[in-house]
Amino acid sequence: MISQRSNQCLRVGMQLEPEERSELRQESGKISSVCGSATRTGTSVRTESATAASASGEVDEDPGANLFPPPLPRPRICMWKYLDIHSMHRLEKTANVEEMREVLAELLELGHPEQNLRDAITLDLFSHALIFCREQGFSLEQTSTACAMLQDLHKACVATPLGNVEECYRYFTSVLFCHGVRRPPFSIDLFKEEQLLALADYVVNTYFRHFKLYKYVFTPQVRLDLSLTYMGLQPPKLWPEDKEESKEVVEQAVTPREEELETVAQPEQEPSQIHILQTYIKTQLNKELGQLQHLVEERLKASEERLSSKLTALERPFQLPLAKGKNKTK
Repeated sequence: MISQRSNQCLRVGMQLEPEERSELRQESGKISSVCGSATRTGTSVRTESATAASASGEVDEDPGANLFPPPLPRPRICMWKYLDIHSMHRLEKTANVEEMREVLAELLELGHPEQNLRDAITLDLFSHALIFCREQGFSLEQTSTACAMLQDLHKACVATPLGNVEECYRYFTSVLFCHGVRRPPFSIDLFKEEQLLALADYVVNTYFRHFKLYKYVFTPQVRLDLSLTYMGLQPPKLWPEDKEESKEVVEQAVTPREEELETVAQPEQEPSQIHILQTYIKTQLNKELGQLQHLVEERLKASEERLSSKLTALERPFQLPLAKGKNKTK
């Protein structure tokens, strides 16, 4: 589905008329203004939380603690962004895949991919992208741009542990348009239409189909701690372990006379609110279960009656009409 959408989007983008492009620029300006205001609001909230945390002396450095996904960067021309002309010449001179991977690991500053799982995955991602560019016959400029687009897409993916596959796909298609339409200084016609379609299909089939795997490896795990509080009930003060410890301390301090008073006062205590809630839930569940059981019994009885009527109809002997028999005798 995504590959079909990418093909349709690219074909529509290449055939836009000047009037439609002006309308799209006006709409994009409106959207960018709204997104800018939303971005300013989100940053203000995050800075306020950060200042409060710094004032309290507890600064959380975990990127997964912030539930607001960071805004995606604006699509720009990314030729020679990460791999310059000298780096591309070094990669072009490599004779085999192993040598190319060594040079690529040095250029990307990956360190030791054989020891670090994330570095190994990143190296595999870009090495296969370089092999694809060579198979398609891309030039040095096109290969550097393809790797830069893939790098920016990967950064947008791992920027947040939350799901943002749709946003990343829209960002990737907009970056593709920046390199397929001649409209300087906003976009250039670096790729042909067939090359853009091939590159879009490759990224969809290799990166977006494993989007959740990349996010699982490169982002921290988010855990949701959910607690429910019923209206009108006091929340429990102690956990079971704390209750056991408190009971041991109280048993050591309580005198025999106080124990007698507690035993006398226990039957006079009213049932707690938690006990009332539990009994209410049990009664409601029993009521619903009884209604469900009655409904099932009625349906079973009706199905048995239908089956018995069909069986009796089949068990009746087949009788020939009498009129035909009389005609034959005559």
